[in-house]
Amino acid sequence: MTNYSVGDFLIRVKNTAMAKNKTLEYKAEKQVVAVAEALKKLGFLDTVKKEKEVLAVSLAYKNKRPVIMNLKLISKPGLRIYMGTDEIDKKKGPSTYLLTSPKGVISSKEAVKNRVGGEIIAEIWS
Repeated sequence: MTNYSVGDFLIRVKNTAMAKNKTLEYKAEKQVVAVAEALKKLGFLDTVKKEKEVLAVSLAYKNKRPVIMNLKLISKPGLRIYMGTDEIDKKKGPSTYLLTSPKGVISSKEAVKNRVGGEIIAEIWS
């Protein structure tokens, strides 16, 4: 059992991509499942299956390379980072933020579109 299950799950996804493996299994918790569904919606994961207590995900590949290139955790248990819509909109570049908001776990593009801010979980490069 870990102290920060969402961070642990995201780092396991990163390590799976770096090792060029396709699948990953993790304990199915509500927040972890929400993050996995958001990653699937963004195109970083191919499939997300929840069976009883286990969450099975498979990474998306393009040209025999994982779509997710790098991932950096922003918020940690000891230091949570929050941003408003204007701050998120100012951050331009090839990366995408994954954040929790009142509308659930969403990407930075959706947050700007819906004009909501929240806790920045991770920054993902594709």
